[in-house]
Amino acid sequence: RLIEILLSSVSARQLLTGKVLGIGAAGLAQVVVWVVSSPLLLSLASSNFGGFISTIQLPANFIVLGIVYFILGYLLFAVVSAGVGAISSNSREGQQLIGIFTLPLFIPLWFMSLLMLFPNNPIWVVLTIFPLTAPVEVIIRLGVSNVPAWELAASIAVLGLSIIGVLLLTIRVFRTYLLMYGKRPKLGEIIRSLRTG
Repeated sequence: RLIEILLSSVSARQLLTGKVLGIGAAGLAQVVVWVVSSPLLLSLASSNFGGFISTIQLPANFIVLGIVYFILGYLLFAVVSAGVGAISSNSREGQQLIGIFTLPLFIPLWFMSLLMLFPNNPIWVVLTIFPLTAPVEVIIRLGVSNVPAWELAASIAVLGLSIIGVLLLTIRVFRTYLLMYGKRPKLGEIIRSLRTG
């Protein structure tokens, strides 16, 4: 397989880190395209809607934090996806497993009406800091209220540490199980491999 050829030239850590950074760069490129093209798109849309859209103004901190959370969320789920891919025996199984991790992203959307009514409820504070819900939760809260600086700092710090932690764990799993053909490791085997490194 191609992966065997790659691993003969680079370590599992280098391969996985490069893969995640490449995905992150692709996501960043998308953001740059959106930001650069947004003035043109807004002006075109405004001319079609009688100037209504031109009256909408987004605060600078909303745009900056939106980009930050997009990149961090993108990297977190890229690392999680890589780890799931390493322990999955086929693509269908991998899609089912990754669905478990992406499900929390939708929690803020399911309860958006309550979130907009009570944006500073302790439940939303927890979801702001929890890394799997933070990318969506923070953007919604920023749109309806002022999120305290300490919550944003804690949220970004937890997201960053989660990316590093999951990356290190994924490297161990990746190194151990990537070359296994058609065999999905059991939970106990995964835990042992994480302990032994």
